[in-house]
Amino acid sequence: MTATVELKNVTKTYGDKAVLDNVNLQVQEGEILALLGPNGSGKTTILKILAFIENPTDGEVTFQSEEVNFKKIEQTRLRSTLVFQKTVLFSTSVYNNVAYGLKVRKIPKNVISEEVKNALRLVRLEGFEKRPARKLSGGEQQRVAIARALVLKTKLLLLDEPTTNLDPKNAAIVEEVIATVNREMKTAIVIATHNMFQAKTLPTRIALVNDGRITEVGAPAEIFGKLSKNLASFAAVGNTFRGKASVTSEGTTMVDIGDGVEIEVTGQLQGEVSLFVNPQDILLSKTALKSSARNVFKGRIVEISDLGALVKLKVDVGKVFAVQITKRSFNEMGLNLNTEVYVAFKASSVQML
Repeated sequence: MTATVELKNVTKTYGDKAVLDNVNLQVQEGEILALLGPNGSGKTTILKILAFIENPTDGEVTFQSEEVNFKKIEQTRLRSTLVFQKTVLFSTSVYNNVAYGLKVRKIPKNVISEEVKNALRLVRLEGFEKRPARKLSGGEQQRVAIARALVLKTKLLLLDEPTTNLDPKNAAIVEEVIATVNREMKTAIVIATHNMFQAKTLPTRIALVNDGRITEVGAPAEIFGKLSKNLASFAAVGNTFRGKASVTSEGTTMVDIGDGVEIEVTGQLQGEVSLFVNPQDILLSKTALKSSARNVFKGRIVEISDLGALVKLKVDVGKVFAVQITKRSFNEMGLNLNTEVYVAFKASSVQML
């Protein structure tokens, strides 16, 4: 597959501080690439370089196989667009906001009208043309910002934490918009995020970013299918614990993760270890489950997040576990905040380092 843009040994410093350190990254044609990492890891700086609004201190950037000259960047900059985390809209109508970039490029009015209509359809804001943009909800404003980028039909669309601070409904719509745009327009999209659930379901590939470096690149199934030390180091990862391991007489391992919680794991390790339990591998019930699961804990629901067809729960059993169930199961069980529940998972479902 051909690369739309590539960073080769890119370093970026501000004064004495290195924000990016020898970054190598390809964004392939038509893919969705997620830059996944904690706040301050360098994700936004990578986006700014890909948008050609920041130049690297060292290294090379190629766009469609041609080296980018950051001293003559005006034409190249027109081929990439960045939607920032904090949406900034003009104090005018939705139509004028979305049409702005096309007017600057002196596109004919009839073409602008058609392009704005198509972009608003893609972001599910048909009929919003005359509404004041700044009076829309946060999620609607974010979708206007994405539409404003889409009408430019650039080869590369860059999104910085596109669903941060949005309610679950609008976040789900924005994610659906991203998938639709990628599918219908074949646009290469790069998303900076620290949202683990988003990174598992939306992108084609994931690049883990930490301390200004790309530590790992792969398909979501590769990244999440094993407990990567790089992934486990992110504070945002749910169900990642540190504890003291000791081998049992049955040949398994018990790991004391503190607060009265011990987890049984297949395999044998001694000493300090890291554990990861995939939220999808955890069974949830209002009564104690009769199953082969070796790990069963009683707790209460302390957080609920609506993810559309799925619901993410946080259950406090002494330690907080993230659990993912279908909305149908959530409704059938009559769950709510502070509901007492049991979580259960097999020893073989626990990944251990």
